[in-house]
Amino acid sequence: MMNRREFLQILAVAAASGMAIDNKQALAGNAPSGFYDLPKFGNVSLLHMTDCHAQLLPIYFREPDVNIGVGAAIGQPPHLVGEYLLKYYGIRPGTREAYAFTYLDFAAAARTYGKVGGFAYLKTLVDKVRASRPGSLLLDGGDTWQGSATSLWTNGQDMVDAAKLLGVNVMTGHWEFTYGAERVKHVVDNDFKGHIDFVAQNIKTNDFGDPVFKPYVIKTMNGVQVAIIGQAFPYTPIANPRYMVPDWSFGINDDNMQKVVNEARAKGAQVVVVLSHNGMDVDLKMATRVTGIDAIFGGHTHDGVPQPTQVKNAKGTTLVTNAGSNGKFLGVMDFDVKNGKIAAWKYRLLPVFSNLLEPDAKMAKLIEDVRAPYASKLNEKLAVTEELLYRRGNFNGTFDQLILDALMAVKGADAAFSPGFRWGTTLLSGDVITMDHLMDQTAITYPSTTLTEMTGATIKSIMEDVCDNLFNADPYYQQGGDMVRVGGIQYAVAPNNKIGNRISNMTLKGKPVMASKKYKVAGWAPVGEGVSGTPIWDVVAEYLRDIKVVKPRKLNEPKIVGIGKNPGIAPGIA
Repeated sequence: MMNRREFLQILAVAAASGMAIDNKQALAGNAPSGFYDLPKFGNVSLLHMTDCHAQLLPIYFREPDVNIGVGAAIGQPPHLVGEYLLKYYGIRPGTREAYAFTYLDFAAAARTYGKVGGFAYLKTLVDKVRASRPGSLLLDGGDTWQGSATSLWTNGQDMVDAAKLLGVNVMTGHWEFTYGAERVKHVVDNDFKGHIDFVAQNIKTNDFGDPVFKPYVIKTMNGVQVAIIGQAFPYTPIANPRYMVPDWSFGINDDNMQKVVNEARAKGAQVVVVLSHNGMDVDLKMATRVTGIDAIFGGHTHDGVPQPTQVKNAKGTTLVTNAGSNGKFLGVMDFDVKNGKIAAWKYRLLPVFSNLLEPDAKMAKLIEDVRAPYASKLNEKLAVTEELLYRRGNFNGTFDQLILDALMAVKGADAAFSPGFRWGTTLLSGDVITMDHLMDQTAITYPSTTLTEMTGATIKSIMEDVCDNLFNADPYYQQGGDMVRVGGIQYAVAPNNKIGNRISNMTLKGKPVMASKKYKVAGWAPVGEGVSGTPIWDVVAEYLRDIKVVKPRKLNEPKIVGIGKNPGIAPGIA
């Protein structure tokens, strides 16, 4: 079993082999010849990707500089950013891995090390890893069919076809359900048949509580029976429109999870893993409550965590992993199973550097064919950015700020709300913003914009509710997104306080937000049925065509109070 010290030794060797940013070989975009060589280990290998958000092409993706942990999560993975993360895992600053796992020196590192992900490059890496691991399985944690223009315009079909070609074996879901129950069932029962098993132990019918999908599958790998249990996003009908899945219930369902684990063991499974879309904090708690799970392959919160967290429970230890987002990483878990039990394990979370891998020809052709009918629309030039545009972070990002400014300008609003979505690619200063890039930030099936009169009291109540979804000390009451992005209104936030007391000092144009006064508030992505309005991409596109150049703008972030020195916040922010 690889412990933390062994992992640090591996990283030290890798860094000494030419991964540093000041190394001439690295600057040339090359890497040591063995960069992606993983010696075969054990007899069970599980590959894991999650939250690719329909990104078929290589992209930039900046990791957060704010990812605050509260309660027992303070200072623990995944709530480590920047230098704190590097120190915890022993990763050298200025290296390829530092670029992959943190926001540090992002613009310079991005120009040096290039884009990440892309399904043609991911396919090459998957095939390379599998070549030394006969019978290995590729697990997809969901949020695969949503996040791009072509995924929206093809009803997710581009990603369905890409996943099949990639060689996915087992999948669970979340944003997939925003295409509607009928569409998901059609794909699972037709496109996936004979190719991909869709599993979710926690989705049942509202009427009789019957399973909607298979709760798990058992696969035999080199004579070892391996059970993969599905855990779809438990809060789908709350975080997304309920009307899209009206007849299904979701939830965490620990009791049923324990029953399924026990059933799989009784049927002969020697290895039991969960393919989860809970979010890492929820997975960590579940690992303390449900016994008999060897590993949880997690998703939803987009945390790129270099090594598993080992969680002890009443009957053993569960490894909890999370494999980032946007096709940026491929997790590889190797188990050595002897006498019906796991004797040892090794794990690597491999960054997918597109300039270090040759693209797979068949996947490249599929992507080209998918995009061809939409080329002129995708390539429309809307504006040029003179600042780094990114989304990820607990409170705001520069692309979020751009969306908020567009909403307020076009809709004539005093303030604006934009959802705390964790997907959305990054653009470097000097890049042209195309419709393709804009859709990466906005492509959803319920894109209507709204303009609503709200009292100051209502605005605060909304902000308090969303803040509790992020900072409730009990992970089972968290929904795994980031804080609603707020335009026009400045405020202070105290993450460690209780609900109703986290938001304070709200001002608008230098004046206090009055509880009884009404304000015009713009927003988008309403979860209620029957709401209509101009799609968000049309609103932002209109704004971008008008301004033509995106100048650096003040990021409207709250004053964070009452948390002391927290390794989930970059120095200088709090």
